[in-house]
Amino acid sequence: MKKLVRNTLMLAALPLAVSAAFTGSAAAQTPNLSAEDKAEAGKLYFERCAGCHGMLRKGATGKNLEPANTAKLGTSRLEKILSYGTEGGMPNFDDILSKKQISNLAAYLQMPAEAPPEYGLKQMKADWKLVVPVKDRPTKKMNNVNIENVFSVTLRDSGEVALIDGDTKQIWGIVKTGYAVHISRVSASGRYMHVIGRDGRYDLIDMWTEKPTTVATMKSGYEARSIDTSKYKGFEDKYAIVGAYWPPHYAVLDGETLEPLKVVSTRGQTVDGEYHPEPRVASIVASHDKPEWVVNVKETGMIKLVDYSDLANLKETTINSAKFLHDGGWDSSKRYFLVAANASNKIAAVDTKTGKLAALVDTAKIPHPGRGANINHPKYGKVWATSHLGADVITFIGTDPEGNKDYAWKVVQEVKNHGANSLFVKSHPKSKNIWADAPLNPDPKLAGSVTVYTIADLANPDPKPEVIDIAAAANLGKTKGLQRVVHGEYNKDGDEIWFSVWTGNKTEPSAIVVMDDKTRKVKTVIKDKRLVTPTGKFNVYNTQHDIY
Repeated sequence: MKKLVRNTLMLAALPLAVSAAFTGSAAAQTPNLSAEDKAEAGKLYFERCAGCHGMLRKGATGKNLEPANTAKLGTSRLEKILSYGTEGGMPNFDDILSKKQISNLAAYLQMPAEAPPEYGLKQMKADWKLVVPVKDRPTKKMNNVNIENVFSVTLRDSGEVALIDGDTKQIWGIVKTGYAVHISRVSASGRYMHVIGRDGRYDLIDMWTEKPTTVATMKSGYEARSIDTSKYKGFEDKYAIVGAYWPPHYAVLDGETLEPLKVVSTRGQTVDGEYHPEPRVASIVASHDKPEWVVNVKETGMIKLVDYSDLANLKETTINSAKFLHDGGWDSSKRYFLVAANASNKIAAVDTKTGKLAALVDTAKIPHPGRGANINHPKYGKVWATSHLGADVITFIGTDPEGNKDYAWKVVQEVKNHGANSLFVKSHPKSKNIWADAPLNPDPKLAGSVTVYTIADLANPDPKPEVIDIAAAANLGKTKGLQRVVHGEYNKDGDEIWFSVWTGNKTEPSAIVVMDDKTRKVKTVIKDKRLVTPTGKFNVYNTQHDIY
């Protein structure tokens, strides 16, 4: 089995190899599936479900899906949930999967989960590929592209990223990557784009070449979500880190070649004192003020401050917070890191200067900030915002304990979003607005729209937002899949915000709508047959400098 997976690691179809791990020689189950149907259902589970529910189905953002729970629901009820989604943030799949696929997946969920194989440093080194050695790379930029305003756009279902010139709105290059790239991160120098696929494939893209070029690639495991680079002075571009969902660990790599250097397991006790076999690395950010990464371990509820100054004697500071840790970002000072503990309906704030938990802040249901948004609130000063999967609000939390002590680490305001099931909230230091999406809402109108508030209006007792139908502006015509509008991302200058219109089906058209941030009018609609299911977008300058 391991040999089969290793031989297919660099293929875009890696999830097929992973799904084979779910088709072991277990005794026949009731309900039953043929080997072929079970393999396909395992692949679908990996691609569509494991991120929220876990490879072992023990749950996190999503519910526990072990047979003890799913068998109580039964096939018919599971099919309805898979088809129509839930109010808790699970999307409907009736416009993406066939009835047979939904039926097979419902049956599969009632069978015992089987763990994929382990994958350690030895396997990583065997599968690491240095495509272009450092000595053979350009010594100066070989193109006329304004790299600082390039957007790395995830093309979810084609296993690619599109590098789009933010000045001309033209696709500069399409690069093959892993399946469903989760995030793109930029090296401290701004030269390299680092991208991680959900299948664990990690690619390093050189943007000094004439066209964006993959110069190294490796595998962190079978499923992954998070990466970052070393940003502290003297360590620029030296190291990279990748966190895996399976096996649960993080790995430190050479920042210019991706050579695997060290692997650290995250298995262990939770904040409740219980052992967990699958504590996944949910998100990672790099400190600009210390040689340190902030590593968030989902199921344990523990935040690791990892000192990379001496890899041979690696030091970790472990901070207990709450379950289950997910995404987060820096406050405007970049001293405090705020992360969603979305099963606990809390935001954990870490003081990276002291290495201690600053606060656990209670919020509305299932906070999901992405990296969040920092604004200067007209009444409460410096605040950080999150939207929610489980509530139709945008939450503002005070983040200035020195300047506004009375408001620090408190929810100072909640305002209405146009719907629940939001994934991202976004602003920019040069913007007078804050925007939020709701792409997982089952209502097509809400899924295709965004809420935008004028920041100055937040001083009013009952501020009124504008709700903009971005999907209608894309003018894609009728599609089978919902036209979900997701992930606002600003350009470098902060005067444009880009939204993906994602149909969730690679056979149907998608688009990117560029909004003028000041007028809130459509500036450009980017349509191209190569833009296959675009989702996340990452502006080089803003990502490099943690501007959000």
